[in-house]
Amino acid sequence: MTSMDITGSTSGTIQNIPGRRVIAGMLLFAAVVTIAYWVIWFSNRDILASAHTIQYFTFENAFPAADGWVVISALLATIGLLRARRWGIYWTIVAAGSGIYLGCMDVLFDLENGIYSLKGDPSATIVEIIINILTFSLGIIGLVWAWRAFMRIAR
Repeated sequence: MTSMDITGSTSGTIQNIPGRRVIAGMLLFAAVVTIAYWVIWFSNRDILASAHTIQYFTFENAFPAADGWVVISALLATIGLLRARRWGIYWTIVAAGSGIYLGCMDVLFDLENGIYSLKGDPSATIVEIIINILTFSLGIIGLVWAWRAFMRIAR
């Protein structure tokens, strides 16, 4: 008999799904890097700012709540995957999908506002590009893995 957890799903294990620990590490990495970003942003935003306009600062300052959601869902996914619980797959999907959504918003703003043009500080622009690449890469990897894991347990 399986028990019901807080997500409403059974707590069966996913121990034999390949890549579970790697994905958990990736999710933990994403959470830690996101937290580090905001610590740096609020202590010395010049390190990260790829523009110094009021529009850019307003846009960036709108992200902490959404990034907080990504961090919470990534940490829940990490815990679930490391404990080999099926609900870890659910939270992986939530974290990865949320990351891709935020990445789309960020890239569109950057394109519309010339952030990638390297007119400002080139190192800050490179950091922005790396953040965008990581956001999409980790999101896509997480979703692909979660779909395969879901299909494996759905059989």
